[in-house]
Amino acid sequence: MNLREKHIKLVQRTMRANKPTRALVSLVGGSLCFGVVGLFIFLALMVDKILGWPRFFGGPAGMIVGWLVLGAGVFWCLWSVLHFLKARGTPVLLNPPPRLVTSGPYAYVRNPMVTGAFIALFGLGFVLGSLSLVCIFTPLFIILIVWYITALEEPELQNRLGDEYRQYQKKVGRFFPLLKYRNSGKTGG
Repeated sequence: MNLREKHIKLVQRTMRANKPTRALVSLVGGSLCFGVVGLFIFLALMVDKILGWPRFFGGPAGMIVGWLVLGAGVFWCLWSVLHFLKARGTPVLLNPPPRLVTSGPYAYVRNPMVTGAFIALFGLGFVLGSLSLVCIFTPLFIILIVWYITALEEPELQNRLGDEYRQYQKKVGRFFPLLKYRNSGKTGG
Protein backbone atom coordinates (compact mmCIF):
# COMPACT_ATOMS: atom_id res chain seq x y z
CA MET A 1 0.00 0.00 0.00
CA ASN A 2 1.48 3.35 -1.03
CA LEU A 3 1.43 6.62 0.91
CA ARG A 4 -1.64 7.94 -0.94
CA GLU A 5 -3.68 4.80 -0.15
CA LYS A 6 -2.59 4.90 3.50
CA HIS A 7 -3.63 8.54 3.75
CA ILE A 8 -7.06 7.82 2.24
CA LYS A 9 -7.65 4.93 4.63
CA LEU A 10 -6.53 7.01 7.64
CA VAL A 11 -8.92 9.84 6.76
CA GLN A 12 -11.78 7.39 6.19
CA ARG A 13 -11.09 5.60 9.49
CA THR A 14 -10.91 8.90 11.38
CA MET A 15 -14.19 10.13 9.87
CA ARG A 16 -15.93 6.97 11.11
CA ALA A 17 -14.52 7.34 14.64
CA ASN A 18 -16.58 8.52 17.58
CA LYS A 19 -16.88 12.21 18.43
CA PRO A 20 -14.26 12.24 21.27
CA THR A 21 -11.71 10.56 18.99
CA ARG A 22 -12.37 13.07 16.20
CA ALA A 23 -12.06 15.92 18.72
CA LEU A 24 -8.71 14.55 19.93
CA VAL A 25 -7.49 14.12 16.34
CA SER A 26 -8.51 17.73 15.65
CA LEU A 27 -6.63 19.00 18.70
CA VAL A 28 -3.47 17.02 17.95
CA GLY A 29 -3.61 17.75 14.22
CA GLY A 30 -4.19 21.46 14.77
CA SER A 31 -1.34 21.60 17.25
CA LEU A 32 0.98 19.87 14.77
CA CYS A 33 0.01 22.29 11.99
CA PHE A 34 0.64 25.33 14.18
CA GLY A 35 3.85 23.69 15.43
CA VAL A 36 5.19 23.27 11.89
CA VAL A 37 4.38 26.89 11.04
CA GLY A 38 5.99 28.01 14.31
CA LEU A 39 9.07 25.93 13.53
CA PHE A 40 9.41 27.55 10.10
CA ILE A 41 9.15 31.01 11.69
CA PHE A 42 11.70 30.11 14.39
CA LEU A 43 14.13 28.65 11.85
CA ALA A 44 13.79 31.72 9.64
CA LEU A 45 14.64 34.04 12.52
CA MET A 46 17.61 31.84 13.48
CA VAL A 47 18.90 31.82 9.89
CA ASP A 48 18.62 35.62 9.77
CA LYS A 49 20.56 35.88 13.03
CA ILE A 50 23.24 33.29 12.15
CA LEU A 51 23.86 34.82 8.73
CA GLY A 52 23.73 38.34 10.14
CA TRP A 53 21.13 39.46 7.61
CA PRO A 54 19.78 42.96 8.17
CA ARG A 55 16.09 43.59 8.77
CA PHE A 56 14.24 43.20 5.51
CA PHE A 57 12.09 46.13 4.36
CA GLY A 58 12.16 47.71 7.80
CA GLY A 59 10.77 50.95 9.07
CA PRO A 60 7.20 52.20 9.16
CA ALA A 61 6.47 51.24 5.53
CA GLY A 62 7.51 47.64 6.14
CA MET A 63 5.42 47.44 9.29
CA ILE A 64 2.34 48.89 7.59
CA VAL A 65 2.67 46.60 4.58
CA GLY A 66 3.40 43.64 6.84
CA TRP A 67 0.43 44.18 9.16
CA LEU A 68 -1.96 44.74 6.24
CA VAL A 69 -0.79 41.57 4.48
CA LEU A 70 -0.75 39.57 7.74
CA GLY A 71 -4.25 40.79 8.58
CA ALA A 72 -5.56 39.86 5.15
CA GLY A 73 -4.11 36.35 5.47
CA VAL A 74 -5.52 35.83 8.98
CA PHE A 75 -8.95 37.10 7.87
CA TRP A 76 -8.94 34.71 4.89
CA CYS A 77 -8.01 31.80 7.19
CA LEU A 78 -10.66 32.61 9.80
CA TRP A 79 -13.37 33.06 7.17
CA SER A 80 -12.44 29.63 5.78
CA VAL A 81 -12.48 27.97 9.20
CA LEU A 82 -15.96 29.36 9.92
CA HIS A 83 -17.31 27.70 6.77
CA PHE A 84 -15.70 24.38 7.72
CA LEU A 85 -17.24 24.57 11.19
CA LYS A 86 -20.68 25.36 9.70
CA ALA A 87 -20.33 22.17 7.64
CA ARG A 88 -19.58 20.20 10.85
CA GLY A 89 -15.92 19.61 10.15
CA THR A 90 -12.63 21.09 11.21
CA PRO A 91 -9.68 22.45 9.26
CA VAL A 92 -7.63 19.51 10.54
CA LEU A 93 -6.71 17.25 7.66
CA LEU A 94 -7.97 14.08 9.35
CA ASN A 95 -11.35 15.49 10.45
CA PRO A 96 -12.81 17.18 7.36
CA PRO A 97 -16.47 18.10 6.88
CA PRO A 98 -18.56 15.16 5.62
CA ARG A 99 -19.61 17.11 2.52
CA LEU A 100 -17.94 19.41 0.02
CA VAL A 101 -17.82 23.01 1.24
CA THR A 102 -18.36 25.50 -1.60
CA SER A 103 -19.61 28.55 0.30
CA GLY A 104 -17.75 31.68 1.39
CA PRO A 105 -14.10 31.68 0.32
CA TYR A 106 -14.51 28.11 -1.01
CA ALA A 107 -16.60 29.59 -3.83
CA TYR A 108 -13.42 31.30 -5.06
CA VAL A 109 -10.57 28.90 -4.22
CA ARG A 110 -10.41 25.25 -3.15
CA ASN A 111 -7.82 25.83 -0.41
CA PRO A 112 -8.51 29.26 1.07
CA MET A 113 -7.06 28.39 4.49
CA VAL A 114 -3.77 27.52 2.84
CA THR A 115 -3.89 30.64 0.67
CA GLY A 116 -4.52 32.68 3.83
CA ALA A 117 -1.62 30.98 5.60
CA PHE A 118 0.72 31.76 2.68
CA ILE A 119 -0.37 35.41 2.70
CA ALA A 120 -0.06 35.62 6.50
CA LEU A 121 3.46 34.15 6.48
CA PHE A 122 4.61 36.67 3.90
CA GLY A 123 3.04 39.46 5.97
CA LEU A 124 4.70 38.16 9.13
CA GLY A 125 8.01 38.11 7.29
CA PHE A 126 7.60 41.83 6.60
CA VAL A 127 6.48 42.57 10.18
CA LEU A 128 9.49 40.72 11.59
CA GLY A 129 11.80 42.07 8.90
CA SER A 130 12.90 38.49 8.15
CA LEU A 131 14.47 38.09 4.73
CA SER A 132 14.68 34.32 5.13
CA LEU A 133 11.00 34.02 6.14
CA VAL A 134 9.94 35.95 3.03
CA CYS A 135 12.44 34.46 0.57
CA ILE A 136 13.26 30.97 1.87
CA PHE A 137 10.95 29.52 4.49
CA THR A 138 7.57 30.71 3.19
CA PRO A 139 8.37 29.46 -0.34
CA LEU A 140 9.59 26.16 1.18
CA PHE A 141 6.35 25.91 3.18
CA ILE A 142 4.38 26.56 -0.01
CA ILE A 143 6.26 23.81 -1.87
CA LEU A 144 5.59 21.29 0.91
CA ILE A 145 1.89 22.16 1.14
CA VAL A 146 1.43 22.05 -2.64
CA TRP A 147 3.04 18.60 -2.67
CA TYR A 148 0.77 17.42 0.15
CA ILE A 149 -2.38 18.75 -1.51
CA THR A 150 -1.64 17.38 -4.98
CA ALA A 151 -0.19 14.03 -3.87
CA LEU A 152 -2.43 13.16 -0.92
CA GLU A 153 -5.33 15.49 -0.15
CA GLU A 154 -6.88 15.89 -3.61
CA PRO A 155 -6.82 12.13 -4.37
CA GLU A 156 -8.56 11.51 -1.01
CA LEU A 157 -11.20 14.13 -1.84
CA GLN A 158 -11.72 12.63 -5.31
CA ASN A 159 -12.10 9.19 -3.72
CA ARG A 160 -14.51 10.37 -1.02
CA LEU A 161 -16.54 12.99 -2.91
CA GLY A 162 -16.30 11.62 -6.47
CA ASP A 163 -17.59 13.58 -9.44
CA GLU A 164 -18.86 16.43 -7.26
CA TYR A 165 -15.26 17.22 -6.29
CA ARG A 166 -13.93 16.72 -9.84
CA GLN A 167 -16.46 19.25 -11.15
CA TYR A 168 -15.52 21.63 -8.35
CA GLN A 169 -11.84 21.28 -9.33
CA LYS A 170 -12.69 22.34 -12.89
CA LYS A 171 -14.61 25.41 -11.73
CA VAL A 172 -12.52 26.67 -8.79
CA GLY A 173 -8.76 27.30 -8.65
CA ARG A 174 -6.56 25.55 -6.10
CA PHE A 175 -5.10 28.69 -4.48
CA PHE A 176 -6.18 31.56 -6.73
CA PRO A 177 -9.53 32.23 -8.40
CA LEU A 178 -9.77 31.01 -11.96
CA LEU A 179 -10.29 33.78 -14.44
CA LYS A 180 -13.34 33.23 -16.62
CA TYR A 181 -13.34 34.79 -20.05
CA ARG A 182 -16.90 36.05 -20.59
CA ASN A 183 -16.97 35.93 -24.39
CA SER A 184 -15.35 32.55 -25.05
CA GLY A 185 -16.37 30.60 -21.96
CA LYS A 186 -12.76 29.40 -21.62
CA THR A 187 -11.12 29.14 -18.22
CA GLY A 188 -7.65 30.44 -17.52
CA GLY A 189 -5.54 31.38 -14.52
